[in-house]
Amino acid sequence: MSITKEIIEDKIEVVGDYKAIQIRTATVIKEDGVELTRSFHRHALECVSSVKNADDSWTHTDTDVSGESTEVQGIATAVWTTTVKNAKKTANENAGI
Repeated sequence: MSITKEIIEDKIEVVGDYKAIQIRTATVIKEDGVELTRSFHRHALECVSSVKNADDSWTHTDTDVSGESTEVQGIATAVWTTTVKNAKKTANENAGI
């Protein structure tokens, strides 16, 4: 009897005006090659995070995707253009985030 655990990214989506990346990860438990259970975890990445400073200036930080899979990193590089990042920064400031 062999029990294995496999973690796979089974869904990657790009959504919204600012190209948020949603990643769904499946954890699959198998016994002798037969799937026993499958559970899901989802997380989302925005291209930029913004903080309003005490002096009313803004600090914008590009999202670090170095801990993500090479596939997610490639998607982020392709869709998070300077234009998209600048638009997200402006939207964050306008929303007062």
